[in-house]
Amino acid sequence: MTLVDSRPVLRIGPLLTIPNYITIIRTLAAVTLGIVALVSGSVALIAVAYGIYWLGDMLDGLCARWLGQETRAGAVLDIVSDRACTAVLCMGLVALVPDVSLVAVVFLPSFMVLDTMLSLVFLCWPVSSPNYFHVVDRRVWALNWSPLAKAVNTAGVIGAVAFGQYSVAVTVALAVLAVKAWSAVAVARLLARDGRA
Repeated sequence: MTLVDSRPVLRIGPLLTIPNYITIIRTLAAVTLGIVALVSGSVALIAVAYGIYWLGDMLDGLCARWLGQETRAGAVLDIVSDRACTAVLCMGLVALVPDVSLVAVVFLPSFMVLDTMLSLVFLCWPVSSPNYFHVVDRRVWALNWSPLAKAVNTAGVIGAVAFGQYSVAVTVALAVLAVKAWSAVAVARLLARDGRA
């Protein structure tokens, strides 16, 4: 699939694809288990719910690429589903482990607002998802959607929390916030440059 050819790239669907089924199943499973964890007071279940979310998130992306089923609708579904999982699991974690509250205060608004807007901005260009934003701007892509950036942006924060390193988690979350703020300014300039603002 040629990523700059607007015909296949601008294809919205189909919506009923194997990767999208995986996205829906992992979201329902992670959110449901997160709520059960909160009600039962189980940090272990929150950890399992995070595992389902992350494994499912990796699996739906891999399947989309392997099966040639990457669509813009699937990318948006993935982005929205990530926010549903993160909102429920992060708030559940705060309720069960109040020491992570400061981490959540920094990380959650950054992920839910700035990262959501950045992740959806791919829709302004003829690319199939944020994974291909390097076609528009390599620096913004490298800082936000490259495999390394994806790992550090979320897993860095959650990994530090998992090891009880809350000050490290806050530091990583602040660094991610700074990257997202810089990226938002860069994307605003790209939109103006390309006449898409």
